[in-house]
Amino acid sequence: MSNVSPLSMAEPAVLIQPAESDAEIARLRAGVGAAIGDLSRLTRPRIALMVLATVVTAYWLTGGDRGGGVHLLGLLAGTALVAASSSIANQILERDTDRLMPRTARRPIAAGRLSVAGGWVITAVSLAAGTALATASAGWAAASAAVATWLLYVIVYTPLKKRTPLNTAVGAVAGALPVAIGWLAADGPARLAAGEAAGGLTAAALATVLYLWQFPHFMAIAWLYRRQYAAAGLRMLTVDDPSGLRAAGQSLAAALAMIPVSLVLAVPSGSVRLFLAAAVAALVYCGAAVGFAIRRDDASARSLLLVSLGSLLALLTAAVLFGQPR
Repeated sequence: MSNVSPLSMAEPAVLIQPAESDAEIARLRAGVGAAIGDLSRLTRPRIALMVLATVVTAYWLTGGDRGGGVHLLGLLAGTALVAASSSIANQILERDTDRLMPRTARRPIAAGRLSVAGGWVITAVSLAAGTALATASAGWAAASAAVATWLLYVIVYTPLKKRTPLNTAVGAVAGALPVAIGWLAADGPARLAAGEAAGGLTAAALATVLYLWQFPHFMAIAWLYRRQYAAAGLRMLTVDDPSGLRAAGQSLAAALAMIPVSLVLAVPSGSVRLFLAAAVAALVYCGAAVGFAIRRDDASARSLLLVSLGSLLALLTAAVLFGQPR
């Protein structure tokens, strides 16, 4: 007679079930993680956050705090959707070049995980939803500025990257236009027409700062990835001039010009703290640009890139804390 009990015979099945369950959970987690990763690559949240920070700063500095939190949140949600739409459209148009660069080859459309047709559907839906939400929250003028940013980035800037190094100058305009979204949402033109010049001066200074800030920032990126850009056939300045002299010259010129413009940002509020913060941020940024101009190597470019992000964050934070016109 066998000494094996029915209970012991069932034990292997009991042991297998948790393993199968764990494998299913692991597969589910992997699928969710992959989906989140693809969503992040599609929408590029870091760029969207920079856009939203610019809108908030412009809105606050030009007196837009009277509309209430719901008003601002709706505007930011709509702007975020439009920004996401522009990012997806950019990746659709650049899918062939994205496949040629290691830094972009894993993007969902370039890698074939999302079809071009599916990408266009998401682009159209997010653009329409974002425009509608921005219009309902902040009016047609602010929504129009968001759409204008989309058009400039997708229709003008993206194709120019294959044609001329001047694409950076056009892209910098698209990067500065979110200031107009905040200013228009705060009824900036009406206030300017009524004689409130402070808000208009603040918006103009902030937009100019954002425009100039992008040149050193983009040149640092263009230097670090110059070989990938060259392999993909993109006309960045560091590809046309491998020595980096022209890229360094543009970076330094823009960083120097940022110093007085950043100080103008403090004039409407009369804030000494904003004046000092703007001076320090601009001077540190200029110092990093000088280092890149002298050395023109990966280490100085990486340092310039990091300083660009830190200086902008410091400047926008100081502007929100100390810079609202009196």
